[in-house]
Amino acid sequence: MRNLFFRSASPSPSNSPSRSTIPPSSPRHSFSDSLMEENIEIAQTLITKWDSSDVSSYTKLTSLFYDNRREAKLYLKCVNDLQSAMHHFVNSPDSGEEKLIMAQTLMQTAMKRLEKEFYQILSDNRENLDAETVSSSRSSAETVSSSRSSESRASPPRTPTRSSVSDLESESEDESTIFLEGEQIATIPMEDLKSIADCMISAGYGKECVKIYKIIRKSIVDEGLYHLGVEKLSLSQVQKMDWNVLETKIKYWLNAVKAAVKNLFYGERMLCDYVFSASDSIRESCFSEISKEAAMTLFGFPELVAKCKKSPEKMFRTLDLYQAISDLWPEIESIFSFESTSAVRSLGVNSLIKLGEAVRTMLEDFEAAIQKDHSKTAVPAGGVHPLTRYVMNYITFLTDYTEILADIFADYPLTLQTPLPEAYFGCYDVDESPISVRIAWLVLVLLCKLDGKAELYKDVALSYLFLANNLQYVVSKVRNSNLKYLLGDNWVGKHESKVKQYAGNYERMGWSKVYASLPENPKAEISADQAKKYFKQFNAGFEEAYKKQSSWVVTDPKLRDELKVAVAKKLVPAYREFYEKHRVGLRRECGVDSLVRYAPENLDNYLSDLLYGASAAGSVSSSFSTSCSNSQGR
Repeated sequence: MRNLFFRSASPSPSNSPSRSTIPPSSPRHSFSDSLMEENIEIAQTLITKWDSSDVSSYTKLTSLFYDNRREAKLYLKCVNDLQSAMHHFVNSPDSGEEKLIMAQTLMQTAMKRLEKEFYQILSDNRENLDAETVSSSRSSAETVSSSRSSESRASPPRTPTRSSVSDLESESEDESTIFLEGEQIATIPMEDLKSIADCMISAGYGKECVKIYKIIRKSIVDEGLYHLGVEKLSLSQVQKMDWNVLETKIKYWLNAVKAAVKNLFYGERMLCDYVFSASDSIRESCFSEISKEAAMTLFGFPELVAKCKKSPEKMFRTLDLYQAISDLWPEIESIFSFESTSAVRSLGVNSLIKLGEAVRTMLEDFEAAIQKDHSKTAVPAGGVHPLTRYVMNYITFLTDYTEILADIFADYPLTLQTPLPEAYFGCYDVDESPISVRIAWLVLVLLCKLDGKAELYKDVALSYLFLANNLQYVVSKVRNSNLKYLLGDNWVGKHESKVKQYAGNYERMGWSKVYASLPENPKAEISADQAKKYFKQFNAGFEEAYKKQSSWVVTDPKLRDELKVAVAKKLVPAYREFYEKHRVGLRRECGVDSLVRYAPENLDNYLSDLLYGASAAGSVSSSFSTSCSNSQGR
């Protein structure tokens, strides 16, 4: 527009807006010519008053939009009317060139003033034009704009005429009242910025307006990202970081990304869309240049992390990064929807792809680490193996990311060379999703590894106790976590049965010698010598079992009680019958107290001491002394 109106001849000092006057109109002037000339006269008065090049003027030091809002509205109206006059005289071949040159000079002066006002409004409202304020304020501003448009459509069309200052002041006063009554603090600056932008773009001075906007708003976005703790890093920098340092930066990023997307970039997009709503191309170029660099820095970090050396310990932070981008993806797509910001969307997608690849690699490494565990030291007392605890805690944490993992493994089903055992795997009552299959497979790999570790025990009973302890731990973890939803109740039920089978084998192998030390029929009539023999066999067998198992442990309280109850139910009643039948007959025998060492009720005390580990179990000698004293009192 400015090129259209500007002629090759520059205005002479005599034609400056403060000194020139409108040449007298010829009698051939039309009514429209007269109106346009009056518009130029009105514009000349106001534009000259606020001429920012006048060093001695008070208006050079003040803001038109802050000092007198009514006059600011009138100023914009005058500029628009001036533009209409310029159009009119360009299209009127009989019109004088002097009027057009004067109008162009006035327009240049007005644009300089509006540039200054635009810059000052942006600078003074850096803190006010944030996302939350912009969001609520934009709604308010659009409501006012919609209301004004409705009123305009409802009014009958007017013939071109010059608006009086009093009319404009009245409109401005009503509008100011609307905004000042409880509206957000950013509403007025937003409306002013939009009004100035619309005016400058319409007059052909959009480039100057946009330049100011980009410089100020880009600095705000960059500063905002810096305060969120996001910094631009290279791949080499990230790869050289210790994991603890990198993990800290990941935590900062996770806290920053949500605020950056939902506040920083979202607010900037809304503000840009509103201020430059008059031009789609301008608002796109503005937002792209303001936010693209910061967005590339933000969304480039996860890809750098994904390219670092992989290890199972990095799994959960990698999943956090994936989930953060995935959760915010609808907003990211919406905010960076322009073609010029497609690189941001592409970077986000690529980060998801790289993070997904990293997760799949780390899960494969995790499985390999289980299979490669070659520790040859048996866990003392048959307790829960550290590998069992580590693997099950790891898998349990994985279930917090079930949806993300399902997405990552959706197109990567588990492929095995041999069918999976029915006892471990084919027992679902839930859909066999890819992630359910993966988790079940990892548990199976662990259980197979534990079978091999059970062979490290020389005592068969202890090896079964070890298997019962570890499988019970696995089942308990599944039952009390989200794993139960992936594996199902049938899986839990079948493996609980397996625990009972291991427990039964422990009891049979650990106590069979004690059971066999008593006659099949404890009440049968036998000689005193035979009775002595059975008492000696029982004492030896029980003491051997007790001594051996006093250091053994069962970590699960319920399983521990079940095991002791099972042994007591078989052992105590049989011993009581034998004891009551033959104890009386041996009273007269010499040394009977050392022969009949245990009263039936004492066996329960012995058994209750077992399976707590070496620190909790009582010694045979101390228990024996108690038994003797009790026996002597009978």
